[in-house]
Amino acid sequence: MPKLQFRTFDAGTVRDLPMARATVVTLDESTIALARWEPGWRWSIHMRPIVGSESCPWHHLGYALSGTLHVQMEDGESLDIPPESAYEIPPGHDAWVLGDEPFVTVEWTSARDVGLPAPSEERVVATVMFTDVAGSTAILEQVGDAAWRDLLLAHNARLRADLNSFRGREVATTGDGFLATFDSATRAVRCGLAMIGSARELGLSIRVGVHTGEIEFVGGQARGLAVHSAARVMSLASAGEVLVSSTTRDVLEGSGLVLEDAGSHELKGLSGAREVYRVNA
Repeated sequence: MPKLQFRTFDAGTVRDLPMARATVVTLDESTIALARWEPGWRWSIHMRPIVGSESCPWHHLGYALSGTLHVQMEDGESLDIPPESAYEIPPGHDAWVLGDEPFVTVEWTSARDVGLPAPSEERVVATVMFTDVAGSTAILEQVGDAAWRDLLLAHNARLRADLNSFRGREVATTGDGFLATFDSATRAVRCGLAMIGSARELGLSIRVGVHTGEIEFVGGQARGLAVHSAARVMSLASAGEVLVSSTTRDVLEGSGLVLEDAGSHELKGLSGAREVYRVNA
């Protein structure tokens, strides 16, 4: 449960970077960074050698205190972020400071990773989560395009806040859902339960699938059989359910989470029947 608390940036962890400095503070499961990017700083020049990817692999959500940042996406889309503005930047971009004033910002979603190398392309064990909105086509038909866009934006914002709280890494959006990875199966499942509650407050029902296995991070994207397995587990879930694979069930032993047998299923594209378990909220 969240607790009443504060941390000052004076007591934070300082990361000195080329032409930049970031101070990071942690409030239990949440991490916030106060960063200063000097005039002349550019991601592709100063950060690419550290991060090790062709473009920035992180999703950014923050508030610009001063200065202006120019962002250039891989597909050519670009944007100037002015002072005193909230912003969101998807993965896959270059960025540089405009003018003679430092770009000073407070960030949430990328705070843990600022100035750190991108995940290597080696295989790692992770817990993979897929979510989607149940009955999204019917909702779209009922409310119309404009209202659905607004609802989806609210859905994305709320679920991203849950991902940040439970230290999940957003890998991709899937139209009306998320692909995310976690270094803890327990946090992944608890995040899934929190997401269901957040969506319910918006009048939406989502379903969640979780699987633990080896994945590969390539250019910021998660690949491997475990990703496909998590998607297949999610496809079996009903609205408002978190389903986990038997592998994740074994990892969750001792977590205090209550699971019930949801049967044995053939997962499309995967050989053999697999046991799936339902998480009791």
